[in-house]
Amino acid sequence: MMDYIKSPMDIEKRSFEIIEEEMGKYDFSERELSVVKRVIHTTGDLQYKEIVYIREGAIDSALKLLKKGTTIYTDTNMAAAGINKKVLSKLNCKIECFVNREEIAKIAKDKGITRSMAAVEKAVEEGVEFFVFGNAPTALFKLKELVLQGKAKPKFIVGAPVGFVGAEESKKEIEKLNLPMITIRGRKGGSNIAAAIVNSLMYMITR
Repeated sequence: MMDYIKSPMDIEKRSFEIIEEEMGKYDFSERELSVVKRVIHTTGDLQYKEIVYIREGAIDSALKLLKKGTTIYTDTNMAAAGINKKVLSKLNCKIECFVNREEIAKIAKDKGITRSMAAVEKAVEEGVEFFVFGNAPTALFKLKELVLQGKAKPKFIVGAPVGFVGAEESKKEIEKLNLPMITIRGRKGGSNIAAAIVNSLMYMITR
C-alpha cells in the first residue's frame, strides 16, 4: 500500500515547509512571507518569490479593512469563488463581483466599455475600498482613471491580472499611484492568485 500524507492540514504544513526550503534567500518580513508562500503554494511556481510586490504598509491597510468588516470587489466570479467564505463570514466581510448585476451589462453597452470596467465604476459609486483584480487589465486601468479623477479612494488593491494584452502594463500603471497594494509583476497572475492573496491576509487575523 502506498504511504502518503492524507490530512489536509498536514499536507499544507509540509507544502509550506518545502516551499521555504526551496525558496533559498529572501528579504520578506514574516507576514510578507506568508503571502508569498501561499501564492507559491497555489501555483507550484517558485518564480513568484521574485514577482510578488508588496508595498510598505499594504498589509496593515488590508488587515484594518478586514477587521472592521468590508465589501471586497473582485473582477471575476472565479476570484470570488476562491476566497474562503467561512473566514470571510467570521470577519463580517462580504464579496461582490458586480459584473453579474443586470444594470452592469447595460451600462457597459451604453458606454462602449467592458463589463469589468462598468463593475469598477459601480463598486466605486457604492464606496468599496478593497479591490481585487485577477483577470481584467481594463478594470485595473479604469480604477486608476477614477483615482486620478478624484472619484475613487481605494484603501487596498490586489493587482494580479494575467495575460499578454494589458496585464503587465495595468500593474505598472497602478503601481504609480501612492496607494496600499500587492501586485504580481509581469504577465503572470490570475484569479486563483488574487484569491490566495486575500486568503493569506484573512488567515493572519483568524488563524
